[in-house]
Amino acid sequence: MTIAVKSYAATSPTSPLGLFHFVRRDPRPEDVVIEILYAGVCHTDLHVARNDWGWSQYPVVPGHEIIGRVTAVGDKVTRVKVGDRVGVGCMVDACRDCGACRKGWEQYCEKGSTSTYGSKDRVDGTPTQGGYSEQIVVTQDFVLELPGKLDLAGAAPLLCAGVTMWSPLRHWKVAPGSRVGIVGLGGLGHMGLKLAKALGAEVTLFSRSPGKEEDARRLGADRVVISADKAQMKSVAGRFDLIIDTVPYEHDLNPYIPALATGGTLVLVGYLGPLQQTPVRTSGMVVGRKAIAGSLIGGIAETQEMLEFCADKGISADIEMINMQQINESYERMLKSDVKYRFVIDIASLRAQA
Repeated sequence: MTIAVKSYAATSPTSPLGLFHFVRRDPRPEDVVIEILYAGVCHTDLHVARNDWGWSQYPVVPGHEIIGRVTAVGDKVTRVKVGDRVGVGCMVDACRDCGACRKGWEQYCEKGSTSTYGSKDRVDGTPTQGGYSEQIVVTQDFVLELPGKLDLAGAAPLLCAGVTMWSPLRHWKVAPGSRVGIVGLGGLGHMGLKLAKALGAEVTLFSRSPGKEEDARRLGADRVVISADKAQMKSVAGRFDLIIDTVPYEHDLNPYIPALATGGTLVLVGYLGPLQQTPVRTSGMVVGRKAIAGSLIGGIAETQEMLEFCADKGISADIEMINMQQINESYERMLKSDVKYRFVIDIASLRAQA
């Protein structure tokens, strides 16, 4: 039995998001039907809605930071039951058999993971549609269980922003005594500060502009370094085991390489694209065995681990709640960094819309 739902969708790169009716697929034996309660708003949503990356297919319903409640399960579902609080992140399927999937790295599926929106269902080829909607149908292996201590609305951004920062922190084995730098204080950066601090690291925020120290320290930073100030950058030379760069546009990476300790790594999580304006100078990397790497969200097991950690440590995102009808205004504000630090949509506002 298919499920008719209301949503908000983009129908072209230039059109505002608006009310859109569509039908969710007929649930399969291993599927979970979820009533969506909250949906976080990610920069990726905006990029896909406006076709900034050149591959969007319309109509598209964004949203991959989804919190909801199970309303029905297929007869082969064993992991969750009706009434459970659950989450859905950036993926709804993967091949599950390639080398990456067998390691629990479904985000790097060698046959291509199935994104929550903007992909094609692996079984029937229909387009996937995201969380700016009333309900979603997802195979049980890609449904995340929410620990009871988590605030539901504040947990939504953990499913993208949170795990995007958690994955490199865990992969590069951040622990008490580690020295971690976070470049940029936004939706990603504020989660990086909280998570790195909770893991026991010494944490530094790199920012281009003054005035963020009070908030950065509230979020977990031990210090703030103004990256445009050469003296401040020189004062932290050779200090960091790991620097996570959240900046979503092309920028100069060279100032951060001297800040890495010998064997340190600069990890890009925010920018997808070429580095053409200022080529990277490799001499500082070679003589200090320093690396530039990239990282993409996290696998399902890793995301579940992150949710459990956040529940144990009392961590959630700093959010501003909005109604569905405010999404276009919120996109414009997001472009101006006018949010601290993540918008979350109350999907009850969508249900109430005629």
